[in-house]
Amino acid sequence: MKPVAGTAPGTGLPNHRRYYAEASTRALLYGKNGIGGSLQYLVDLPEASAQSATDWMGKDVFLFASRVPGRPKEIKLVEPAAQQLWSPERESRLRGVLRALVSPRATAPVTGVRELGYVPGNLAGQGRTQIFLDTKKGPVTIAVRHVPGQPENWGVSFSELTGGDLHPPTKDTLEWYNLACFLPASPPQSAYVSGAFPSKQQAYADYRMVLAALGPCERSQ
Repeated sequence: MKPVAGTAPGTGLPNHRRYYAEASTRALLYGKNGIGGSLQYLVDLPEASAQSATDWMGKDVFLFASRVPGRPKEIKLVEPAAQQLWSPERESRLRGVLRALVSPRATAPVTGVRELGYVPGNLAGQGRTQIFLDTKKGPVTIAVRHVPGQPENWGVSFSELTGGDLHPPTKDTLEWYNLACFLPASPPQSAYVSGAFPSKQQAYADYRMVLAALGPCERSQ
């Protein structure tokens, strides 16, 4: 889409200005109904942004928006950051996420940590932590393996089954998002099932390691 920006008064966001934009549709990546070729919308942009309003003019962008009832040419952005610059890499990533969202096997955000515990192995430094998570679509299990002389190895299963080789989710996928953006910073005390204090410490350390490996949940610019 190619927005043409002009200043318009009033915005609820501090240090932002509101702009009127017109755009022509190149493609609809996802939607329940079709969309017109010519669109109009309002967008709030930071006043001190390195990317000024004129920088958006003539550029292809992604718009995440809903229809305005009774006004077929108008759309409403779902949030202030719902206008994003287009690139082939971003489109490929976005299409992958959209395919995952509409799949019958789509995963859901984590709603809580149900149980976690560490079980030591027969050798010094050997052991396994299992973290059982709840989602609106069923259980998710994270397993962390400890092998003497090797770094921790972890993976996730979107069920309660943890057999076979488990792997971490790829960053910026739906599976990654549902973990990175919804796991709490610390599990509740009621979730620990290991009785011994050292085992609880190890389970907590492994939980924090998984959070660090996932990385922060922030918009990729």
